[in-house]
Amino acid sequence: MPSPIRSGLVVSPALTIPRAELTERFSRSSGPGGQGVNTTDSRVELSWDVGGSAVLSDVQRDRLLAGLGHRLVDGVLTVAASEHREQRRNREAAAHRLAALVAEAVAPPGPARRATRRTRGSQERRLTTKKQRSTTKRLRSSRPSRDD
Repeated sequence: MPSPIRSGLVVSPALTIPRAELTERFSRSSGPGGQGVNTTDSRVELSWDVGGSAVLSDVQRDRLLAGLGHRLVDGVLTVAASEHREQRRNREAAAHRLAALVAEAVAPPGPARRATRRTRGSQERRLTTKKQRSTTKRLRSSRPSRDD
């Protein structure tokens, strides 16, 4: 588990986001917390400027922009966490969430699907079951109803 952003957020062995590029904002959280929820700023918003980051290669930046383009606002990726009562735990949750999002977006795409053909046996089985179903329905319609 990465430590919550002391020197930087470790996304993968090849990518660590420096602490200087991350911005945290705190606000009051809704949800659990009792009386303390009204006085403590436990909700955390963690932001990272993807467009202006110095640690990304061009390939990584392109993958991030393509994969997370819908989540970016002016090139900034923001993640919020408010599920815990403590600010520290919400900071950790936001850091893990941001790292997971970036790791998934930066990962290279999987191999392309290789086109295959249906086997002759699978085609015959499909046609046989279609004929059986058709026969069953045809025989049902010619029977008199039980209500008579």
